[in-house]
Amino acid sequence: MVNQTRFPRLALYTFGIFRRPSADPANDGFHAINDANLAAAEAAAGFIARSGYDGDPGPASWGAHAYPRFYTGGDAHSPSTLSLWADLESPMAFTYHGLHAAALARGREWFVKPAPPGQKPAWPPYVLWWVAGDHTPDWQEAVARHEHLHDHGASAHAFGWHAPFDAAGNPAMIDRAKLRALAARNAEPHPAPEPT
Repeated sequence: MVNQTRFPRLALYTFGIFRRPSADPANDGFHAINDANLAAAEAAAGFIARSGYDGDPGPASWGAHAYPRFYTGGDAHSPSTLSLWADLESPMAFTYHGLHAAALARGREWFVKPAPPGQKPAWPPYVLWWVAGDHTPDWQEAVARHEHLHDHGASAHAFGWHAPFDAAGNPAMIDRAKLRALAARNAEPHPAPEPT
């Protein structure tokens, strides 16, 4: 068996702010598909692991949950995810295709828009960075990377898909053929898990 801890992994942190309190009926559509989206991520090609949330069923939380400084109030429920992936293209294939892409198309119903057209965003919707194969980032690290991307722009320390970096810290290009192949693989029906 190959020792996966030798290989760098791509960390992805996403962050959004609801327009209305989490329990508001305006967010029912988001809550109705959230579990299916998390399951689709876990079944996606290149997915390695994700953090859960304290007090919720599912995976353990990677440390105490934290919010970036852009979240200034509300009901202490602002949708965010923290996950690990095998490469640049895998989380992109999941994010912009299939069920998650359909949810993104409805994002204006649920989330505060980070910026008016033509203006610098008030915060990035996500951040990517590479971690060592034996390192699992926690929420505090994710928030720090997110804020760093906002404050300093893309670098090997924190970046997005518009200006990606490889695991060695060099500017990279998205492999569009690989991206299409991964999206197609994710769209294939997968057998249901065996009952336990």
